[in-house]
Amino acid sequence: MTVRMGLLQRKSDISPAAFRSHWGQVHAPIAARLPGLRRYHQNHVIDAVQRGIDYPRGPVQVDGFSELWFDNQQAIDRAIASDAMTELAADEKHFVGDIYVIGAEQHVVIPTPPGTPLIKRMSTLRRRDDVSAEQFRHEWFEVHSILVKRLPQVKGYTQNLISQRSHRRTPVSRDEFPIDGIVELWFEDVESLEAGFRSPAGTTLMTHAREFIAEISTFLVEVNEVV
Repeated sequence: MTVRMGLLQRKSDISPAAFRSHWGQVHAPIAARLPGLRRYHQNHVIDAVQRGIDYPRGPVQVDGFSELWFDNQQAIDRAIASDAMTELAADEKHFVGDIYVIGAEQHVVIPTPPGTPLIKRMSTLRRRDDVSAEQFRHEWFEVHSILVKRLPQVKGYTQNLISQRSHRRTPVSRDEFPIDGIVELWFEDVESLEAGFRSPAGTTLMTHAREFIAEISTFLVEVNEVV
């Protein structure tokens, strides 16, 4: 499947609670009607602290991450052309201040166990200026993923390598939105997350990160599984 993700910022004149309510109660049922949609999750940001790591943070400000899964790009194109997408775009004006939408190659490294209560941390990554897109992919997919598997108590890990970028559905370049990947990590709780990154395996992991990643911005999220 192919994943399409949105990075949403709330309007400045509404509260975080109002943003979450509208996104979850009003916007979600519209998105659920998109033709060809296989899964749809909302990730509501509840914490934007650099938990577990001491690393340069990027300028990305986000109140929520959406994830929409389709069979392929053709299915995404049909959804974009649908009446439901037109209705979604109109509804965004009521609660979204800004939005970037990305297409990504999703790599599930550690599947999350079903039916287990977990916390989720999402992170945006920007590669170093001296690292090419091909080098970034190799280091992240082929090397870094193995090191993450060694973190104590890690329960799930998914990599999303960004292949397409748009701002309010208008395509933009990487220079205009310099984010190269989005990480999804699951742990039992905040304590086990922080302990994992303090461990020798965590130290090795972050030493490797500095070889190819310039910025990491982390967010704790609460997941609303709509579809």
